[in-house]
Amino acid sequence: MTTPLIITLVICAIALIAFLIYYFLPKTIILRRLKKLPFSKIGSLQNHKYSKIEGKALNVKEPLIAPLSKRKCVYYKIIIEQEKGDSENSHWKILLKQEEIQDFFIEQSGERIVIFPTKVPKNYYDFIVTDKKTNSGSFNDPTPEFKALLSKYNVESEGFFGFNKQLRYYESIIEVGEHITVAGFVKWVALENPIADYNYSRVASLVSKNKTKILITDSPKALKPKRQR
Repeated sequence: MTTPLIITLVICAIALIAFLIYYFLPKTIILRRLKKLPFSKIGSLQNHKYSKIEGKALNVKEPLIAPLSKRKCVYYKIIIEQEKGDSENSHWKILLKQEEIQDFFIEQSGERIVIFPTKVPKNYYDFIVTDKKTNSGSFNDPTPEFKALLSKYNVESEGFFGFNKQLRYYESIIEVGEHITVAGFVKWVALENPIADYNYSRVASLVSKNKTKILITDSPKALKPKRQR
């Protein structure tokens, strides 16, 4: 086998591996599945039909507060990482990974549907855009807000000799009032407890069924163009 052919095969193998990794990324899977579904209006939803809806996320109860940005939200996901190793062989180790989600409304043209996500067992797949980042390092002190957050989660910001650790933080949220896209099986449910500002005893919801889970994303790629909303 000639050298040019070997090089070509290696390049093709690398390209194939890169394509497969991208193809099976959670965000790629979610966006691909959503793209196959037409947008539905809440007022015309059919019971038990798998449907895609775009609208404004609203809290059902007291909203969550994002740990660093302090924004009101219905879902947040945070990651704290520390760089390990030397300059020639370094990697980032996850120190903390946390997500919190609550029941929330999707409002569309004055009508609402409710999402009941559960973490155990997890009944949804999500792709939430990272919209808050911060970091610290040897010559980069953590901000007071970041330092307070690290302390809250018992993460030391300094090493043995008082030098700042190489830390980075990612925060992804679904903010109250943010336009998002969701998909799931439509099911009308009776409300055991009344919901503030909702004057009905039954509400349409999106649920998972078997292995088909609820899809949730705030990616602009999944939204309708603004002129079509």
